[in-house]
Amino acid sequence: QLPSYQSLLYRRKPSASGSTKRRGSSRTRLGSSSSGKWGQTTLARQHEEKHRTQTLQRPVRELPKPMAEKRRDKDQRLEQAKDLSSWIQWRQGTRRTLRRLTEDGFEMLSNLELWRGDIHVIEGMFGTGILSYFSFLRFLVLLNFVMFLLMFGFVMLPIITAPHASGNTTFNHVDGNTGLYCSNYPSTSRRGLVVFHQHITDLLSGAGFLEQTYLFYGYYKVETIHFPKFTYNLPLAYLLVTIAYLFLSLIWIVKRSATGFKRKLVQDEDRFQSFCNKIFAGWDFCIVNDSAARLKRSSLLYELKTDLEEERIKQKMADRTRKEKCRIYVIRLILNLFVIAVLAACFYSIYIATNLSQKTMLGQLCAYLPSIVITLANFITPLIFSLIIQFEDYSPAFEIRFTLMRCVFMRLTSICVLLISLWGQITSCQEGNCVCGYNHILYPCWESRVGQEMYKLMIFDFIIICAVTVFVEFPRKLIVDYCDCGLAKWWGQQEFAIPQNVLGIVYGQTICWIGTFYCPLLPAICTIKYFIIFYIKKVTLVNNCRPATRPFRASSSNFFFLAVLLIGLALACVPVTIGIAQISCSQACGPFVNYTTSWEVLPRTVSQLPAGARTFLLAISSEAFAVSLFVITCLAMFYVIALAGAHKRVINQLREQLVMVSSYSNQSTWLHNSTAQ
Repeated sequence: QLPSYQSLLYRRKPSASGSTKRRGSSRTRLGSSSSGKWGQTTLARQHEEKHRTQTLQRPVRELPKPMAEKRRDKDQRLEQAKDLSSWIQWRQGTRRTLRRLTEDGFEMLSNLELWRGDIHVIEGMFGTGILSYFSFLRFLVLLNFVMFLLMFGFVMLPIITAPHASGNTTFNHVDGNTGLYCSNYPSTSRRGLVVFHQHITDLLSGAGFLEQTYLFYGYYKVETIHFPKFTYNLPLAYLLVTIAYLFLSLIWIVKRSATGFKRKLVQDEDRFQSFCNKIFAGWDFCIVNDSAARLKRSSLLYELKTDLEEERIKQKMADRTRKEKCRIYVIRLILNLFVIAVLAACFYSIYIATNLSQKTMLGQLCAYLPSIVITLANFITPLIFSLIIQFEDYSPAFEIRFTLMRCVFMRLTSICVLLISLWGQITSCQEGNCVCGYNHILYPCWESRVGQEMYKLMIFDFIIICAVTVFVEFPRKLIVDYCDCGLAKWWGQQEFAIPQNVLGIVYGQTICWIGTFYCPLLPAICTIKYFIIFYIKKVTLVNNCRPATRPFRASSSNFFFLAVLLIGLALACVPVTIGIAQISCSQACGPFVNYTTSWEVLPRTVSQLPAGARTFLLAISSEAFAVSLFVITCLAMFYVIALAGAHKRVINQLREQLVMVSSYSNQSTWLHNSTAQ
């Protein structure tokens, strides 16, 4: 315990039994005691020594001093260096050279950072709130590019570089007519004279000439690739890469969200601190535009009003009578039942649209029917939710969060409903007994069909974003600028709503995570899509939109974005896991033609390993190891929680000491002035 903390405990003892007046006087008298002075002097001396050590270790040009003092410090260091041995001088010179090389390397890497100049321009014009969206978009571009490198390096590149890869193709070794029936995969390429618009249709739907290419799962019908010195197990690589990109995404998201989570905890801990931060440190000095500065001022004013409104609503909630509480709860119950009915209607519509889209005789338009229904549901339901939330009597901040979570649930669950309806048709046969383990008549390669659905959702989402920008936002900008009618003025310029835009790209990223197993080139498509979306959003932000006048508080940090992205990753892991571990693999396409499920390749490979490696892997996958790891993790978690609690208590004690020092200095100043008078 610090000496100052011991003096603080000593001060508290006599003050606990006295009156309020005596407590204040005793603190004043004891504040000048030798123990308090000794503790403060010790802390000051330790702080000065630490500061002096850090100053000597830092380069002269980084010191916060005037140029004359820097020159004097440099001369002193050179004089001191003359008294050192040649070995120490060489070590110090080498250390300085390595430091300069490291700094130059980091500077070169920072100059190579993607969209560095564009992001600085956006930050200067609109502040850090809008900047966080584009930084989040850049993070997704890098994440998808790394996912593409994993799929390309471990799945596609071995097939491309392998000589005579077709000779290594392994079909299902099932005897009799059943094996020939299940391994039949008719070609979907168009034959004869093909009209140009049919190629466009195939490009948009993923069917036709694209179905049996590197784009989809069905093309990789290779079990082993024999290189000169080793044999490459493609099914095992395919499964491990899938696990790797999901695990990599989880680690990367958690690592990036840790900083934002710490900052959010500090900001949400003390309401008074939040007010002080907004009043004394809320201005964004990166803003150089006059209109953006006025908007930032109004945003800060709105946030302060929102905080005061929340305090007023909390007081109103505390003063409610029992009758008012019952009335509000009944209204919320009715409105939530209505929301559930809207969600159920949307999900049922997606289910019906998916069933109709699988019937080829209805035309090519029905192939896009699930995408059209999902897009309409994603467009209509947020409007309904925004209207409903006004009658539920929540605080302004909770209204925004609750509406956004409803929209997140709608967007991400709609993908799950699409997959459930697809898998219902894949696993059900007309005769009631699936000979191949799945409906081979409708889906000879069901993995490629699922990949086509994810591909169509990705393409259709990109088309909608471009169409809204060209046919809605640009005309709205022209109407507002060049039309003087009252309706146009009331409509106003479009706001750049950060949470809604974030939900859009999280929706696309969830599709990418689900579809990468069935469409290995989907991360590359997603990378190109987000690369183009960056410039589309930049153009529409600068020319068509203005920042939201009612900003969402989490828009200034990436924690909210990464939290929503983490929810999307969790939901994406569910259908991928079911498709790998539960549903039977297609016996006519893909690398798992000799396995019942995709997961079966892992235990079969482990059984072929040497005895020592097999024993080790079986041991770490046993229940005993899982229970031990769980216990160790719980102990580590409890330790971290206890350490955080101890740090929190120390912070509270330091705050109390600061208050006491401040009150002591104020009282000393008052006594000095009184004595002087």
